[in-house]
Amino acid sequence: MIKEILLRRKIPLLLVLALTFGVLGGLADYLGPAVRVDENELHPPALSRQDTAVSASAPAVSAAGAVLIRADTGAILFEKDAEKRLYPASTTKIMTALVALEILEELSLGPDSRVIVPAEAAGLEGSSIYLKAGEKVMMEELLYGMMLQSGNDAATAAAICAGGNLRNFVARMNRKAEELGCTGTHFTNACGLFDENHYTTAKDLACIAAAAMQREDFRRIASAPRWQSAESERNFYNKNKTVHQYEGGDGVKIGFTRASGRTLVASATRGDVSLIAVVLRDGNWFADAYAMLDYGFAVTGAGRAAAEKGAQMPS
Repeated sequence: MIKEILLRRKIPLLLVLALTFGVLGGLADYLGPAVRVDENELHPPALSRQDTAVSASAPAVSAAGAVLIRADTGAILFEKDAEKRLYPASTTKIMTALVALEILEELSLGPDSRVIVPAEAAGLEGSSIYLKAGEKVMMEELLYGMMLQSGNDAATAAAICAGGNLRNFVARMNRKAEELGCTGTHFTNACGLFDENHYTTAKDLACIAAAAMQREDFRRIASAPRWQSAESERNFYNKNKTVHQYEGGDGVKIGFTRASGRTLVASATRGDVSLIAVVLRDGNWFADAYAMLDYGFAVTGAGRAAAEKGAQMPS
């Protein structure tokens, strides 16, 4: 079960940290007023197995671990070794962005709050948005940079600025995983670089993604095909091809390291059905995820319902 535990933060400490980084000020809008979310609505339903005795054939996937869920009900429509511990790579950044957005909300700060890039974040290995130590950027740029461009530097900078230091932020990530009932997950960093003690399961990752996708601000970021900074020359193109290729695709994140292999969390919505597919260590990642989504829409009747609705619409 996904546990509803209110996280207790030491707000005075966070306010001091926010002042230190120069982020405290008027509430910033994210293309509108800051998002306010009812805590009781932020917890996805517990994942449960659903009988899918229909004519659609279950997909054959090459992933070491995979799961397909309905995001609204938590029903598991397909799974393959879904509770096997594997390495998430940059799909870690789903949790990083979720926790960063929660902290901003707690501090009544918006994504256009400015932070100073810490030296610890600049020049990290792997994917990067090429931040420079001491550079002043908006949190918004870091959030889009980690989710679209998969910048390890962006994720680490956001974590340090929001949490005060990386250790505090990663501890918060692990508390959030525990709150969501993700017993097969443990984080050691904010970006997904390989560590033997940094792991998750397909089922846990689906649960984390479902929680994140309940937030309007997170969905807006994860579903964006591209994003252009209003202040810098950075222009991010979403590496998650789901948002470009798949009908109804609306997120979430890709990842890769040599140790983890290719990892993907893909979401799509058709009609009133939203699905989340997770494949871990899968060389056929997008094809397998699309096959799983196709299967999910077939067994839920979403594709047929959408077609019928379209046929009934007046010309």
